[in-house]
Amino acid sequence: MQWKNGDTTNGQVVAGGKGAGNGSHQLDLPTDVLIDKETDSLIICDRKNGRVVRWSRRSGTTQGEILIDNIRCYGLAMDEQRYLYVSDIGKNEVKRYLLGEKNGTLVAGGNGQGAGLNQLNGPTYLFVDRQRNVYVSDYENHRVMKWDKGATEGIVVAGGQGRGSALTQLSSPQGLFVDTLGTLYVADTSNHRVMRWTQGAKQGTVIAGGNGKGAGANQFSYPEGLSFDRHGNLYVADEWNHRVQRFSIE
Repeated sequence: MQWKNGDTTNGQVVAGGKGAGNGSHQLDLPTDVLIDKETDSLIICDRKNGRVVRWSRRSGTTQGEILIDNIRCYGLAMDEQRYLYVSDIGKNEVKRYLLGEKNGTLVAGGNGQGAGLNQLNGPTYLFVDRQRNVYVSDYENHRVMKWDKGATEGIVVAGGQGRGSALTQLSSPQGLFVDTLGTLYVADTSNHRVMRWTQGAKQGTVIAGGNGKGAGANQFSYPEGLSFDRHGNLYVADEWNHRVQRFSIE
């Protein structure tokens, strides 16, 4: 869906919308999307269909093309060189792809399911910084990992103290954003809050939610995705409340 800024009533379907299915005109449980400005297209993780697809944003587009198939994708990211990064929750790994190639290069995980520093367990959302370091929400390990470019193991940058609601902990982390100072923002999904972790910090601070599960303006019900605009406003996909919330962050 595309929603114009300020218009909360009239969204426009820009991909799918023809019911759940595996046709080229359909999607099934899409979990992540990014805009490739170079080709003016959307790249979508079509999760239940096990594929990554591209849909042109030009008007009149009625179907997508498959970029990568046979992958249990969940999260997507793109670096400044237009390499595509995809998390695979089936293989517990993240790969980097040159657009058009099918095989990709391993950049995180790939050592089986587990909690070792060289392992992942349910990698969901991704963020790639300008140095091409990869941040991964390691969902079942309740931590966020940073894999430096070329590294053979990751560094825990948030959570990693078991599942819980203390400021040192996360519970099923998902959406991610990292600013130019290396400050990490993460949707702490099962704690119904968004956390901020400064670089090297041993604990985070709650910047939105954290007031229990609910539908109030200061609450979430399983927040999943997050994003910032150029004015520093935070947008959160509040999954079980079926809404997107905007917050101005100090």
